[in-house]
Amino acid sequence: METRWLHAFVAVAEELHFGRAASRLQMAQSPLSQMIRKLEKDIGVKLFERSTRSVALTSGGHAFLPHAYRVIENMETARHATRASSGGVYGRVTIGFTGVLNYQALPPLTRALRQRYPEVELTLLGRIMTRDAVIQLESGALDLAFVGLPVESASLSTRLIRREAFGAVLPIDHPLAERDAIDLRELADDGFVTTPLSAGSALQETAMRACMNADFRPRVVQEITDPYMILMLVAAGVGVALMTSGMAAITPPGSVFVPLTGEPTFMNHGIAWSPRHMTDALAVALETSEEILPTPDIETKNVII
Repeated sequence: METRWLHAFVAVAEELHFGRAASRLQMAQSPLSQMIRKLEKDIGVKLFERSTRSVALTSGGHAFLPHAYRVIENMETARHATRASSGGVYGRVTIGFTGVLNYQALPPLTRALRQRYPEVELTLLGRIMTRDAVIQLESGALDLAFVGLPVESASLSTRLIRREAFGAVLPIDHPLAERDAIDLRELADDGFVTTPLSAGSALQETAMRACMNADFRPRVVQEITDPYMILMLVAAGVGVALMTSGMAAITPPGSVFVPLTGEPTFMNHGIAWSPRHMTDALAVALETSEEILPTPDIETKNVII
C-alpha cells in the first residue's frame, strides 16, 4: 500500500466526485481511478459504489476512512519529528496585535520568522486590545501579543520593545495646529476622540491618566476602537486625540501631530506571552524578537505608567 493511494482515497471520499478529487490533487482523472482500484485490490474490499451519476462510500469505505486519516496524520507527525530532530522547528504561533499601533514592530518580526522558520505557521489576529490579549494569552488562545505595559497578570511574562512619548493630534485648522509644542492643559476645553473605556486599551488608559495629571478630565465626543480611525476622525474635525509619537508619520491629511511640553508621558509598548504554554515555535519567535525588537536602553525614572 502506498501513501499516495491513501491521499487519493481521502480526496475521493471527501469530494464524492472523481473529477473534483483529481482537480484537488492536481492530476488527471484516469490515474486517480487507477490508484483507487489498486488500493481496493490491495486490501481486498470495494471502497466506493460508482455509477455514471454518483460516487458513494461502501460500508467498507466508511470503515476504512478513519484509519486512512490516522495513517496520513501519523506520517505528517513523523515528518515533523524528523525535521525537529535535525534542528528544524515547526508548529504554529498565534500573534495578537492592536493594529496601526504595531505597524513598526509587527512586520519586521513576522518577515524574519517566515524567512528563518518557514515550517512555523503564523496566525495574526488584529484589533486585540491589551485587556483581551491578557485573557487570551492566559487561556492559550494566543501565543504572543503586542500589549501596552504593564499588564495585570502574574502568570504572563512581558518585555519592553519600544517607548514613545505622547503628543496631540489636532485638526489642521485647530488654533494650536501650527505650534511647535503645546501644553496638554491647553486642550482642556476640546472634545476628545478615544478608544472606548470598555475596550481595555492601554493607549486609552495612559492617555486619560495624562489628562487627569494635567488637572482636567477629557470630554469624550466620540469613541472608536481602531486607532487609525481616531486619526481619521480628528482629520475630519470631530475632535482632538492623544497619540504616541510613532503615529506622527502616518497622520492622515487634515491632521497634524504636535508634541507636548513639560514632563513627558510615555506609552510603553511590549510583547507578552505565557511561559505555561511554551512551545518550540514560540521559543524561536521570542528569540527572534529579541534581535528584531530589542529592549530599548532607557532611563526609567520619568516613565509614567
